[in-house]
Amino acid sequence: MLFIYNFLLFVSQIILKIAAPFHKKTGLFVAGRANVFADLQQALDPKDHVVWFHCASLGEFEQGRPLIEAVRKDQPTYKVVLTFFSPSGYEVRKDYPHADVVCYLPLDTQANVRRFLDLVHPTLAVFVKYEFWPNMLLALKKRKTTTLLVSGIFRKEHYFFKPFGKGMRNLLQSFTHFFVQDSNSLQLLRGIGLTNATHSGDTRFDRVYDILNQDNSLPYVTAFKEDCYTLVAGSTWKEDEDLLVEYINQTATAQEKFIIAPHNIKEEDILALKASIAKKTVLYSEKEGISLKDCQVFIIDTVGILTKIYSVADVAYVGGGFTKSGVHNILEPSVFGIPVVIGPNFVKFKEATDLIARDACSTVGTSECFSRVLLDFKNDADLRREKGEKAFHYINESKGASQKILAYMSSVLK
Repeated sequence: MLFIYNFLLFVSQIILKIAAPFHKKTGLFVAGRANVFADLQQALDPKDHVVWFHCASLGEFEQGRPLIEAVRKDQPTYKVVLTFFSPSGYEVRKDYPHADVVCYLPLDTQANVRRFLDLVHPTLAVFVKYEFWPNMLLALKKRKTTTLLVSGIFRKEHYFFKPFGKGMRNLLQSFTHFFVQDSNSLQLLRGIGLTNATHSGDTRFDRVYDILNQDNSLPYVTAFKEDCYTLVAGSTWKEDEDLLVEYINQTATAQEKFIIAPHNIKEEDILALKASIAKKTVLYSEKEGISLKDCQVFIIDTVGILTKIYSVADVAYVGGGFTKSGVHNILEPSVFGIPVVIGPNFVKFKEATDLIARDACSTVGTSECFSRVLLDFKNDADLRREKGEKAFHYINESKGASQKILAYMSSVLK
């Protein structure tokens, strides 16, 4: 299996280099890895004690963030290396101040792995949620590096649990300990003989709960809202925006306001979205000098402020539920005690199924259902309050995973 994997990896490198000039994200993927080893060599000394965190992308980073910041605070003698696989994570967090080095994870070739681990020489390696790189995991095991999977989640359809998955199951033996989100994941691991696992929960709950302690005020958002009923639609895709635009143009009254933060902020797409809306609309990038209170729709064509914007919402719509990849982060609005509406593709997201089961989240599949749900929330403050309270209680009772994991990490780093 490993021979085939390494051959495919070799072929992939060639394809990526050929495609890089023609595809922006692939270009970032390739170019971003060009100086990784030089940056690591400059930032790290062979005598340094290092904790390495690896996140596939931005969502996994948010899960790992409470642990990273706790290590930075509690273990000041250790340096922190943070790696990403995806440009969407690295490009947003490349200047993250709580890591000594933020870089891409080199492709999982045996030569790259050897060079990376020689430079980083981690005392502790922490993989967040997913990411099972065979050469890296086998090398960590060979070097006897303590290796954790945190906020992990497994499903019975994963290849680890299939009759043909023996080779992949062997990779899991490279982990020193698993901290998993739910009891189902714990039982699946035990079913293949892995007892070095703890049901800790999801660290994202600790991260989103901490949001309540930060300053979430944005004066321009307050000026726009002006005490009006406001729906915040976050991380929206074209499919979500089609529903929103239809509702705004055909159903919404003058007393409703809308803040839309698209997942894709390409200029041409943002301008097309604005042009499709019949109500007075303003972009974040053109807000200066505009009377925001006179606008009904506010399109956020920037990144990094959505979490704060959710704090003013009466209802949140979280996008992605009409795409193959599925719904985006619904915990961020839920922590503010507001009801959440999502599309139909949510079954692979535990927090979504949990919130729906608790009647704290509503799912819609058609424009008619979308309009009906939004009208129900607009016209019934008690309904909003009831569902919002259920959402907050779910967050509140689910936090605490970080402390369980940090207790284990402290025993390694003492």
